Amino acid sequence: MPKLDVKNISGNSVGSIDLDDTVFGAEVHEHLLWEVVKWQLAKRRAGTASTKRLGEVRGSSKKVWKQKGTGQARQGSRQAPHWVGGGSVFGPKPRSYDYAMPRRTKKVALRAALSLRASEHKLVVLDKFETDGKTKSVASALASLKTGKKALIVDSKSNDKLIRGARNLAASQWIAPEGLNVYDILRHDILVLTKEAANMVTEALKEVPESESSHA
Repeated sequence: MPKLDVKNISGNSVGSIDLDDTVFGAEVHEHLLWEVVKWQLAKRRAGTASTKRLGEVRGSSKKVWKQKGTGQARQGSRQAPHWVGGGSVFGPKPRSYDYAMPRRTKKVALRAALSLRASEHKLVVLDKFETDGKTKSVASALASLKTGKKALIVDSKSNDKLIRGARNLAASQWIAPEGLNVYDILRHDILVLTKEAANMVTEALKEVPESESSHA
């Protein structure tokens, strides 16, 4: 079971915490991490690219010139794709890039991302994140914790001052435990969890032994 020091926002150790092995000590599946990140980014795509088909472009659909006798190649309409201003044949239309990802796969990938950060010693656990609600104080706390430029702060939605103070950080970000995801964990250098958030994440992701689940 991984054991980490618990720190305060000044960077001093104030205790320790035993992290759940199934959540913070799981096997890291790199390909699975890639699959889930690809799925997340696909969901974020707007899918608003659009081109005009033959029937949507401006211009007459009248036959350009008669079929025979002009010496020109036969033409049907100036809306045809090979004319300037003509319609597109295989251009994009608005669509959704979203696709289904099994819930169990997402959980396994999230455990893998958390375990990766723990094994890399890029996981910081705080007793609580107290701040006056100013961006400067949040940035100062992150500097004391030596998190570098990009840190992902995970704390409950009830910490209004932290949410307000983290809103204008240049590269770091606050996120609620319920919204924790693989992409945000991997794109930040350090993961900062409060004890409350760590317990919430553990409760949501820990593996229940089969004997207990079948008994329930």
